[in-house]
Amino acid sequence: MLNLDPHHYTSPDIHASDVANIFTRSWQLLGAASRLSERGDYIAVEIAGQKVFVVRAKDGLRAYRNVCRHRGARLLPEGTGRCNTIRCPYHQWVWGDDGSLLNVPWWGDDADFKMEDWALDTVEWHIWRGLLFVAIDPEMPFEEQLGATEAELAPEPMESYQWVHEERLIFDANWKIYTDNFVEGYHIPGIHPAFHRAIEFEAFETVALDGLVRMSAPPREGLFYRGKWMWMWPNWTLSLFEGGMNTSRINPIDHQRTELIYNFYFADTSEATRAARAKTIEDNLQVIREDFEVCLETQKNYRSGGYRAGPLSPRHEQGVAYFQDRLRASLANEEQPQEPRNAL
Repeated sequence: MLNLDPHHYTSPDIHASDVANIFTRSWQLLGAASRLSERGDYIAVEIAGQKVFVVRAKDGLRAYRNVCRHRGARLLPEGTGRCNTIRCPYHQWVWGDDGSLLNVPWWGDDADFKMEDWALDTVEWHIWRGLLFVAIDPEMPFEEQLGATEAELAPEPMESYQWVHEERLIFDANWKIYTDNFVEGYHIPGIHPAFHRAIEFEAFETVALDGLVRMSAPPREGLFYRGKWMWMWPNWTLSLFEGGMNTSRINPIDHQRTELIYNFYFADTSEATRAARAKTIEDNLQVIREDFEVCLETQKNYRSGGYRAGPLSPRHEQGVAYFQDRLRASLANEEQPQEPRNAL
């Protein structure tokens, strides 16, 4: 099997298709649901440029597009916070946490204007094992997208891990270049020499399942990872280490820039383990940062026209082949007539 043609990584038009057919139609990981524990707590994010937020309302969680119904301003800044009502900073329109429009100041006389017509646009949300997901216009139920991941992680005590830290990293390469890199261990000897020494690389295994690529290798003494790393369609990951895990969302900023949002969770969050947790987080981030240069240089070569698609290893690049097959399927689906979808 050949690697994807480089125009899949450099074309603004294909990126627009990715946004429309993958990112707006799939379940996206936001992080720990526990961060929204009190009424008014919210988390606001971008999903490939689409702004959404989830808020703890009086009657539970609510999820909305982070878009003012008046003239399209952003309602809440990206990140976490707390709000009693949702006030647009542009013209001061105010919504309740149930999404209903409460106040339109200085509007003037308009007999045709009805407050009830201008509620916030909703998006769907789901909590799975303590992790919060949203979907703008999902093409399938959450459980169907999850696929083999539920059985794979069934033995893991995920609910016992508490959220500790979030880290955001940005680099200049297409999200698919980074994903191609994540779902194979073939690059470990060249890009991660210390990591390579800490695993039995000859026993490294990559298996593509339904919605999941699992990579595993027996760890040697001193490795902080437990020897299993997972990527889930279309763009989130989960890796296990002793006493906890990390998750990430691979988020496109545009067709040539990507943001990684990493979250770290630990079973023991006591003061006594603070230094050990900080070291585990930094060791994780060091491995992640080591991938950036090769992704950047690959992006440049794809953009230059100097690269023609090469072959994929049947042993080590099963994950790449699986991911790229899913990408091809999303493009093929775009070419078929589709039934109109309900407006949000």
